[in-house]
Amino acid sequence: MDPPGLLAAGGDLSPARLLAAYERGIFPWYSDHQPILWWSPDPRMVLFPAELHVSRSLHRRLRSGFFETRVDTDFAATIRACAAPRRAGPGTWINPAMIDAYESLYAAGYCHSVETYAAGRLVGGVYGLALGGVFFGESMFSTVADASKVALVRLVEECRARGVELIDCQVASAHLASLGAREIPRRTFLADLARLARREPSGSWAGA
Repeated sequence: MDPPGLLAAGGDLSPARLLAAYERGIFPWYSDHQPILWWSPDPRMVLFPAELHVSRSLHRRLRSGFFETRVDTDFAATIRACAAPRRAGPGTWINPAMIDAYESLYAAGYCHSVETYAAGRLVGGVYGLALGGVFFGESMFSTVADASKVALVRLVEECRARGVELIDCQVASAHLASLGAREIPRRTFLADLARLARREPSGSWAGA
């Protein structure tokens, strides 16, 4: 039996196909030895910017000045750090073809990264794709405690400033749930997507 949410296999990662997929709530997720697999989970985990939960300890981290956040200043390093091997396993699903595809979307003004720095060194971040009032979060990484959470807080701030009403987190995780993300039925997600998504590049968020 197919895993929950698997819709199709095959195709390519061209910008046009990826944009058409995201507009319909579909994203690619596959391993090197597989064809491209296309998913639309039910339920869908999302984060509404107004529902972001920042714990007391994270508040202290944010106020400490230990971290600096930047936006769209090093997308290439951020996506490669997300693709790097993790302590819990050999690596991630972000292979070279995926990196090339999302870098093309970044160059076209659709993808964005939020980076966390400590002492001038990249230690955390998140990247994804923006279509109108929706941000589709793809992956995040952290090499220092709380660095990815700090990046997510900055992402939410950027989304609020740009009228983004929905952050797609794709599948459930305890990490995202602790920050206020929750699951909604796929039909509700698709209805929100139809209302909010617009296929137009938002351009660089850096310094905007």
